[in-house]
Amino acid sequence: MELSTSSNVVTIKGNIKNLSDHQAIKEAIDALATTNKNIKIKITDSISIISSVIGYLNKLVLKDGVDISIDVGNAQLKELFDDLNLTTLFKVKKV
Repeated sequence: MELSTSSNVVTIKGNIKNLSDHQAIKEAIDALATTNKNIKIKITDSISIISSVIGYLNKLVLKDGVDISIDVGNAQLKELFDDLNLTTLFKVKKV
């Protein structure tokens, strides 16, 4: 997995598959959340997302009041968010 940040955007390339990926995503978003309450996440090609990342994003939105929007490049990942009823919460859209 490759991760980059720019302004209030986190771009994730590659599959999100293990706890070190979770830690990298958490650190990048935590750094942005100190100055931005509106964060866009672009997941370009991952086909799945691990539950610890979903739980972390859930906490950010529901507890910390961070506005998260997620753009996904893979239809299978979009379906996963749909199946988990998280599309509205995270403003998920397929790009």
